Amino acid sequence: MGLFRLPDLLAKERTIAGPGFNRWLVPPAALAIHLCIGMAYGFSVFWKPLGSALLGPDGTPLPSCAAGATTFADKLAGTARALSATDCNWTQFDLGWMYTLFFVVLGCSAAIWGGWLERSGPRKAGFVSAICWCGGLLISALGVHQHQLWMMWLGSGLIGGIGLGLGYISPVSTLIKWFPDRRGMATGMAIMGFGGGAMIGSPLATLLMAKFASPGDPGVWQTFLALASIYAVFMFAGAFGYRVPATGWKPAGWEPPAATESSAMIATNHVHLQNAHKTPQFWLLWVILCMNVSAGIGIIGAASPMLQETFGGALIGQPELGFADLKQNKELLAGAVAIGAGFVGLISLFNIGGRFIWASSSDLLGRRPTYVIFFVLGIALYVLASVAAGWKSLAIFVACFCVIASMYGGGFATIPAYLADMFGTQFVGAIHGRLLTAWSTAGILGPVVVNYLHDIRLEQGIPFDQIYAPIFYVLAGLLVVGLLANLLVRPVDGRYFMSDEELAQEKQLAKERSLASEKEADHEASDEASESSVVLFAWLAVGIPLAYGIWVTLQKSAVLFK
Repeated sequence: MGLFRLPDLLAKERTIAGPGFNRWLVPPAALAIHLCIGMAYGFSVFWKPLGSALLGPDGTPLPSCAAGATTFADKLAGTARALSATDCNWTQFDLGWMYTLFFVVLGCSAAIWGGWLERSGPRKAGFVSAICWCGGLLISALGVHQHQLWMMWLGSGLIGGIGLGLGYISPVSTLIKWFPDRRGMATGMAIMGFGGGAMIGSPLATLLMAKFASPGDPGVWQTFLALASIYAVFMFAGAFGYRVPATGWKPAGWEPPAATESSAMIATNHVHLQNAHKTPQFWLLWVILCMNVSAGIGIIGAASPMLQETFGGALIGQPELGFADLKQNKELLAGAVAIGAGFVGLISLFNIGGRFIWASSSDLLGRRPTYVIFFVLGIALYVLASVAAGWKSLAIFVACFCVIASMYGGGFATIPAYLADMFGTQFVGAIHGRLLTAWSTAGILGPVVVNYLHDIRLEQGIPFDQIYAPIFYVLAGLLVVGLLANLLVRPVDGRYFMSDEELAQEKQLAKERSLASEKEADHEASDEASESSVVLFAWLAVGIPLAYGIWVTLQKSAVLFK
């Protein structure tokens, strides 16, 4: 009987909160979804086990499908063979395309279905996200079991990528409407979860693989099944925990700020989704996000090898040794790799913390000044990092990239509030979805720039410790472009805003109800939900896993300080 009521439970009108609902129940619902889909960042833990999953008669791993490949074309040919071959192993190059699929599909799906989300509500979007993300893991599990790479790409890459897009933007509009007084903080709390998902998922996946592994089976497909089950519980709980405020609701005692020079950048009207991309502000914000992400994602993706190549033996107390020397000694190299892993963990913590701290700070500083800080400070830090590499100052180098990582995460968390300031809140989730195509672009641009320049300089015979310094100046140049775009942002022209009649029609189409009508409505959101014990339980449910992930990451990072 409950199955037939599912469409009713997912209907937007069933999610409209009643009087007395505690708005602090919504952020943990968003975190429950973001902490699950954030595992997309942690999929690299599966690459090594999957790369040696198939064993020969002598018990050693079979050659890769791209064995002997020396050119990019050869590697692509090997990947084409790997899609369905069962007599050769996959390479990191083959599996790495999962990352490209994740973030390209995330941006595209968010752009395509953002408008549907605004009218259908966050609960239905969160529910579909859970089906896609967890269902994609199940398909991937079958793909690993049958050793079919195309099923991995289809399951987690394409279907899971759709779940990523819908899950990522599902709480944006809702949180901004619940927290008009703290827009940055609200979106920062949720998007912090996406950055923290890998901190929980990666060690959990490692533990599960160790439990399920057996001779000839690394335990990956069983781990996918277990993760799909765990994530389904959290994501469905998060989806059904979403509530939207009634039209006209506002926090007790809060009034919109009076018109001042600083508040002129905060729109009091709303731009329709169909018109947002016609404004110069949309494209300036697109460039801002793209440049901020491009300048950070390539370096974050190469953080461990970058540190090892730049500092070599200095990482293990033998500064006279370069990275080329370490490569000749497995024991010394293992020590440097451990330091590199600690560096990755440290910048991950700053990435996550920056999402909340910078976004919250933007409520006080303003969105445009916050991005000015991102770009100006980022440019200075990339220049300083280049100098620190020449000085062989590990402390300065690490500090630079910790702050850069915090601003990389902060840029993600602050952009939804920036959009709400520019375009109003009625379609902010859908507009944010379209803007995420900038992330998809940056996910290709940033790594391509960094990896291409790295490989070119390596082929030219440049010493390892001198490879990255000029690359930092190129990334600083990207930030200059973002800074110029940010300085050009002005309030949206009044002709793009909807009239009161158009806004009322959109609210009707979105099945919104006024605060007055909610006082008479009979629905599931009751005053009981505001009890402090319910709020405490909801925050513990997401806080304990997040604390676990932070603790594991701190343990890994501790090696940097020994």
